[in-house]
Amino acid sequence: MSDLFCTSSPEITKSYSRESSYIILHGDANESLKDIPSESIQLIVSSPPYNIGKEYEKGIVLKEYLESMTPVLEGMVRILSQEGSICWQVGNYVDNGEIVPLDICFYPIFKSLGLKMRNRIIWHFDHGLHASKRFSGRYETICWFTKSDSYVFNLDPVRVPSKYPGKTHFKGEKRGLPSGNPLGKNPSDFWKTVEQDWDRLIWEIPNVKANHPEKTIHPCQFPIELVQRCILALSNENDFVLDPFGGAGTIMIAAMMHKRKAIICEKEEKYIEITMQRINDYSNGRLKIRPLGKPVYSPSGKEKVSQIPILWSDEKEKITK
Repeated sequence: MSDLFCTSSPEITKSYSRESSYIILHGDANESLKDIPSESIQLIVSSPPYNIGKEYEKGIVLKEYLESMTPVLEGMVRILSQEGSICWQVGNYVDNGEIVPLDICFYPIFKSLGLKMRNRIIWHFDHGLHASKRFSGRYETICWFTKSDSYVFNLDPVRVPSKYPGKTHFKGEKRGLPSGNPLGKNPSDFWKTVEQDWDRLIWEIPNVKANHPEKTIHPCQFPIELVQRCILALSNENDFVLDPFGGAGTIMIAAMMHKRKAIICEKEEKYIEITMQRINDYSNGRLKIRPLGKPVYSPSGKEKVSQIPILWSDEKEKITK
């Protein structure tokens, strides 16, 4: 597999080195994390295996799943800097039609490891699997934890235009002067990024499905746009960011885009091959990336697939009688 790492721009190494900027560790996350020094990582962004029957998972009961993940979480906390953050993106555990929100299950584990939750972010998307015995799920959660009360949080890169920039102070010595910030408003904890309005804790970013420009063969791929927001707000240039379940290497691409260093752990060789190809494509300007903040496509109604089939008219009448 050594030929996978033969690229001149950028240089990718396959073992940890403080001097390396981009590192891919091939192997189980729990073992790979042991090679990384304590408190050397500023930001961890990851989506763990969901235990929902994907091709790279073995279905196990929820309790065993959480127990198997705990050593990885312990390793993550060990390597996280005192000013560092973890963004842990999860969906639901499904058992015989009953769902269990995994963020609820993971929270007490992170809490027992001394981390503090700063936000529970909702990532909303419009497309996904259709359910027949419950409402179709269209969101997942990103739990943002910090290791201490002194953590990196860059406000200016995520400021948004004020809705009322002309608003002024109505009393006091600043009466009549603009009350906002010239760089934009301080985002609240409720985000809607596709309109470049981080005013809500809903991130409406399309999930990576068949027609998404970033789609690879990986079944649960992060959109680059999602990772960029975490990196911009929770790390500084030249910081190390890490994904213990590297997948298609999305966090490494996002790190390259914003002058961060990156480490990913990945046990599947085929996903490392995809990561390397994406890195090479990005370096040569060939990688298709959905632009940051691009609005989600909304059909005009003129497209054939967005029109109500004529055959449905009679069917609908039969159903409603």
